[in-house]
Amino acid sequence: MNDFALTAIGISIIFAATTLGSAVVFLFAKRNISPIWNQIFTGFAAGVMLSASVFGLLGPALNYEVSYMPVYLAAGLGVILGALFLWGIDRLLPHIHPENQTEEGLPVAMSRTKKMFLAVTIHNVPEGLSVGVVFAVALASGGLSSTPGMMMSALMLSIGIAIQNIPEGALVALPVKGETGSSVKGFLFGMGSGAVEPIAALLGLLLSFAIAEVMPWALSFAAGCMLYVIAEEMIPEFKSEPHSHYGVWSFILGFVVMMCLDVALG
Repeated sequence: MNDFALTAIGISIIFAATTLGSAVVFLFAKRNISPIWNQIFTGFAAGVMLSASVFGLLGPALNYEVSYMPVYLAAGLGVILGALFLWGIDRLLPHIHPENQTEEGLPVAMSRTKKMFLAVTIHNVPEGLSVGVVFAVALASGGLSSTPGMMMSALMLSIGIAIQNIPEGALVALPVKGETGSSVKGFLFGMGSGAVEPIAALLGLLLSFAIAEVMPWALSFAAGCMLYVIAEEMIPEFKSEPHSHYGVWSFILGFVVMMCLDVALG
């Protein structure tokens, strides 16, 4: 299998996983996920994303050499810029978080279903961007012929994000089904929320591969976006019940699973 086929697979599976998760609306009569399962799914997804940010993004970013400043400073600034970017989108774009039904963004006349769709779509952007950037790093380093470990590490990042996209697809589709009463709409909204991921991945791939100098910035920027999502949305959600530890243990499990995939196989 050549480099570009492997890259295409890595970019495709993150969207396919979201679609698979969205399909649960056709299998379950319930229109919402129970609080316990919601904590488990969210905690696992947060663990995967944190591990991917550390081992898949910040690790490679810190291995780059830049001439104009210490690389750790470039990586730190990239993280802050990524978090600021997502914070700005959160403040401006109208959306409703499906987990707790809170509204954010500028007041705009828009249905609740569309606002829920926008909420998850916003936070899928850094996941797709991360996949594109790590594949760009692997391709720029020579791909399978020169650095097979980096290509496998990029693929493991895609697989890790795909794993957490399955429950994430369900977390979007089921509330939309509850809001609209339609399984088909729930599925389409859930699937559509993941469509932005391959688009963001291609954008990150093209920009990073075309301009090698931005590699450490692009990696750390994507990490900053993901860390913002974890801190702003996921940790408060899986710790919504202070005395419940389901989300905490699933968070740890997600982190360990992604770490093992990235380090052992990458």
